[in-house]
Amino acid sequence: MLIRSYYPGEEAQLHAIFHSAVHGLARCDYSAEQLHAWAPQDYDCALWSQRMRANQTLVAELDGRAVAFADLQPSGYIDMFFVDALYARRGIGSALLRHIMAMAGARAIGVLRSDVSLTAEPFFARHGFLVETRNHVKVRGVELDNATMSRMLAP
Repeated sequence: MLIRSYYPGEEAQLHAIFHSAVHGLARCDYSAEQLHAWAPQDYDCALWSQRMRANQTLVAELDGRAVAFADLQPSGYIDMFFVDALYARRGIGSALLRHIMAMAGARAIGVLRSDVSLTAEPFFARHGFLVETRNHVKVRGVELDNATMSRMLAP
């Protein structure tokens, strides 16, 4: 597996990973209405592309195919972290998170923080993240529950 910076032009592929992760993995924790509000099939391509660039997105590639992506903001915030449902539970997310933690260490970031779905909460907990707050957010007019989780990093 290769973890690399995202390439301009692969935004649609990354959106497909996002859509697959939400609809394929989170359906046990969220209603169909919530899933469609969170990850609609139709989306603003320009806005999505801008977000990928601004987030300095990292891509996990397996056999030449992008299968997951995430980011690490200068503040230590992880804005997006998604693994294609077809590649879930194979260690790809764990490898991507270890990479992010190493990057954070190299950048002297002391705390990682993310707003994670109910589905992702056990994954982040296994990697040492603790729940700070439980949140009720509105996405496209639909209420979703998630948790803000954080992990202190060794100095």
